Amino acid sequence: MIVLQNTVISDDIRDNFFVCNLEKCKGACCVEGDLGAPLDEDELIILEESYEHIKPYMTGAGKLAVEEQGLYIQDFEGDYSTPTIENRECAYALYDTQGILKCAIEQAYYDGKISWKKPISCHLYPIRITKYDDFEALNYDRWSICAAACNFGADLGVKVYQFLKEPLIRKYGEAWYSELTELIDKGEQATTTSTTL
Repeated sequence: MIVLQNTVISDDIRDNFFVCNLEKCKGACCVEGDLGAPLDEDELIILEESYEHIKPYMTGAGKLAVEEQGLYIQDFEGDYSTPTIENRECAYALYDTQGILKCAIEQAYYDGKISWKKPISCHLYPIRITKYDDFEALNYDRWSICAAACNFGADLGVKVYQFLKEPLIRKYGEAWYSELTELIDKGEQATTTSTTL
């Protein structure tokens, strides 16, 4: 693992290949699972302030889910997430003409209606963050629906941390990401040196 500032990063994030391949998976991560997208507490206010701009992009079923469940839900552990449509896709998900699930929040962002791209948990996927008192643990979430993304990443030679450069910088800042890449590069150089001795 890599220890950096107040984070502990799994080696899987450094070692595994990953590039989303929406043509293959059709955005299955917006459908599969027990709950909607995890939300940080500070995102609840952003969602409340942004909803009227997001709403026009949503499906009728998505709007109905929000009317019935609220903009977000809280589980038995006290964690927040987006509501779902009949325990399936996220209420903020919509299908494009190719049958690929997209995000109404992200569409509103791309059209300049809001400044929030989407929940950080979605932006960072397949990294999942577990918060502890003194640090945050970043782990690579292995999921069979992402097999095509692993293969695509391997074909392109792109690792998880490289693919997720933008959301990692959004979450932790440019300096943190630069330090992460330096630590990884030093580790790779050390490994190369030791194997050639």
